[in-house]
Amino acid sequence: MGTQNQVSLLSDESQRAVSQSRFQNLPPQTDLGKQELSDWKCKVATFQMSVKTTPIMEQVSLFEPILDPAEAIDPFSLPQQNTEFWRWQFSDVGVAALYFVIDYQSELLLYVGETVKSNQRWKGEHDCKRYLMNYRQAHYHHGLESQLGIAFWRHAPAERRPRQKIESALIYKWRSPFNKENWTFWGTPFIGDVS
Repeated sequence: MGTQNQVSLLSDESQRAVSQSRFQNLPPQTDLGKQELSDWKCKVATFQMSVKTTPIMEQVSLFEPILDPAEAIDPFSLPQQNTEFWRWQFSDVGVAALYFVIDYQSELLLYVGETVKSNQRWKGEHDCKRYLMNYRQAHYHHGLESQLGIAFWRHAPAERRPRQKIESALIYKWRSPFNKENWTFWGTPFIGDVS
């Protein structure tokens, strides 16, 4: 989404530790208690489960494709990849895609994004990496399981505006809590100070 820089929750030393330790040895950056974390996840999961089970209201024909890609995409059925995929060596930059960051353990869609270069999207800084680190560490701190992954829908339009339109529709549909558009619904327990 945007390129606004946010104040880091971590010192430079901690940031280096993040890149070297793969997030295993840092204290959680949230004061969220175990019950608060479970309650937060339950609220998000309850809403997203209703999205999964609500049928598409308008069907033109059994033989005609659904015209709205945001209604046709099921993030949970896409092939799962490790969130560290960006460290791999690729022979190309990838394709235009929509991507979904998911906690497969809890079946929570945490973030929806778009890119024109799927194999390079998370190289460098990306705020969602920090949110995921905080999320993972909160789970680790409380002895809770999480299984973070990313999935790509590689049929997105190459043109930016149509791709962003689908992304916005998916963010609204799923109310993915790490997307800033939905912070008022779920709060910002893993985001840090957003003032």
